Amino acid sequence: MSEYTKHDTSGNSVGLVEKKFVTLADSPNEIVLDSGTRLGPITLAYETLGQLNSDRSNAILITHALSGDSHMAGYYTQEDSKPGWWEIMIGPGKAIDTDQYFVICSNVLGGCMGSTGPSSINPATGRQFGLDFPLITIGDMVKAQKLLLDHLGINQLLSVIGGSIGGMQVLEWSVRYPEMVASAIPLATTTRHSALAIAFNEIGRQAIMADPNWAGGHYYQGKFPDTGLAVARMVGHVTYLSDEAMRIKFGRRLQNKKDLSFNFDGDFQIESYLRYQGNKFVRRFDANSFLYISKAGDYFDLGSKFGDDSDVLALASATARFLVVSFTSDWLYPTYQSKALVKAMKKNGLDVSFCEIKADCGHDAFLLPNPRLSSLVGKFLERIYRERSGRHAL
Repeated sequence: MSEYTKHDTSGNSVGLVEKKFVTLADSPNEIVLDSGTRLGPITLAYETLGQLNSDRSNAILITHALSGDSHMAGYYTQEDSKPGWWEIMIGPGKAIDTDQYFVICSNVLGGCMGSTGPSSINPATGRQFGLDFPLITIGDMVKAQKLLLDHLGINQLLSVIGGSIGGMQVLEWSVRYPEMVASAIPLATTTRHSALAIAFNEIGRQAIMADPNWAGGHYYQGKFPDTGLAVARMVGHVTYLSDEAMRIKFGRRLQNKKDLSFNFDGDFQIESYLRYQGNKFVRRFDANSFLYISKAGDYFDLGSKFGDDSDVLALASATARFLVVSFTSDWLYPTYQSKALVKAMKKNGLDVSFCEIKADCGHDAFLLPNPRLSSLVGKFLERIYRERSGRHAL
């Protein structure tokens, strides 16, 4: 592992990894979306780490949030300055131990990091789909992941783990394919978006669609709606932080200035930071994918098919053991929503553990180093794995 020490001085990075691709759902076996539309063929970008054991019982599926992708850990090249988005959690000896587990992560359907989405070529026209791409749901993302697992020959998951919109996918997996899911770890998530969460997503979408370069979603041959997407990212990023995190990190400190400028260049550090985040985001993400994935998050409602006690009824089919985690400063998906989820699970007699972790960094806390989160996830997985494999703790 010495060649990776320039990236991970602790020596427990997975090192160099490969982005893989598979094309699925060829005619006449297209995927049937929740809207009723048939879509196929579809390509999924994915990454696998570790080794699948002989009885294929050590597979873990990682699901990513809105702006994530299949690159969960490690580095694509020696020159990469940053690792995958969950490097802190995935790798040899880490909470999700790649010496013990076979870990899979795919870019969601509708994404722009290698999986089929609005920026992909529409075979019917030879041009990018744009808004001709059908609306998708969290359930559709999970159906596509199921096709990938079928392709890999995996019919049982030791666990499904994800945060935010990834946590929604975890919940969807637990009720859509309960026979496949031994355990599930939804982090910083909810069974349905609040009006507040939908409102912030809509502001982001409107910022994109108001950009003159958006061109009704068909901008791929011209200028991209970078300004609108940057504003959408700025709005979203505020929801991922917390008042305390911004107070500690920025306060009202000025950016490279001693006095107010009395113009709109951006006097404060927080203004500069948000502009930086917005500009960085447009270099790697597609505006239409932002529209589609954020809408899928808004559409998600675990118990939408039921009336009163909808979450209880929705979870009646689940059989997994759950670890539900929330964070004290997460005002996008606050702890009361996780507690309601846990209550619904307990009404079904499910084996569920719950922890609210104190953290001042807001919704993004699940993506940041946190010894307590790492310990919870690592010990939970180890217990599930040992019990299912018939081994006892040493």
